[in-house]
Amino acid sequence: MLISALGTFATLLVELLLLFLVISYAVALINRRFGPERLQSWMAGGAVPGQVKGLALGAITPFCSCSTIPMFVSMLKAGVAFRTTVTYLIASPLLNPVIVGGIWLTLSWQVAISYAVIMVLLSLGAPWVWTALGMEDQLRKVKVKGGRQLDGTPWRGIKQETPAAIRQAWDDLRPMLLPMIIGVAIGAFIYGVVPEDGLRFMAGENVWWLIPLAAAIGIPLYVRLETMLPVALALSGAGVAIGPIFAMMIGGSGASPPEISMLAAVFKPKLLATFVITILLAAMLAGYAMTIIL
Repeated sequence: MLISALGTFATLLVELLLLFLVISYAVALINRRFGPERLQSWMAGGAVPGQVKGLALGAITPFCSCSTIPMFVSMLKAGVAFRTTVTYLIASPLLNPVIVGGIWLTLSWQVAISYAVIMVLLSLGAPWVWTALGMEDQLRKVKVKGGRQLDGTPWRGIKQETPAAIRQAWDDLRPMLLPMIIGVAIGAFIYGVVPEDGLRFMAGENVWWLIPLAAAIGIPLYVRLETMLPVALALSGAGVAIGPIFAMMIGGSGASPPEISMLAAVFKPKLLATFVITILLAAMLAGYAMTIIL
């Protein structure tokens, strides 16, 4: 059990470090090439609302919940509207063609479309609720370090810009590194001690309390929806109802311990709690909706 947890910890940590650095490096190059002002102008301008653009960006970036953080922080640095950035933060791990297609193939098209509609409504609606609750004031100040991306010099090509972009990626990672390690350790430990067989207790009658319980269990498990689909099929074959399965999938994919740990560097406690509650409510909503649909 301990060896399994350590293996999971090492694998997840290496994957997240590489994802974070690669994404931060790419974002640094984009910012250096186009500048945050252009990103802000694109996200806010035009006939398409910023939230729809944030939703589309989230849908085409099939990241796990943790690897959305570099792009999310970059958008905040660029001054992109709060609702737009939150839409992206919620949509990216929960709504992308890989997930929707996987649900379509493994379950049914009705479930896939229902899931997509619920996630779209959540991604667009939750930021408005957060704004109404005054959550925009609960963001910590995001510092731009080093000025390496915007020093006024012309773009010199990827080869010449790469060293500065790598340094910028490391600057972005450093404040997130300890929270990431702590979060991955928690997630790996729980994932290691709660095997698939340990979740079969949810089999049997689909009583109402199984869905919120499954949503709460899913969060510390830290799973990606793509990797959860085979587990979901196995649980379904063992008699677990589809409602608790979806609740657990969304809880684990939308708010994992590493992501919560890293968001603590950006969100004040009140906003962080609001984020976790939002994902829990979304997981329960999807779970109950799937129970009704199926």
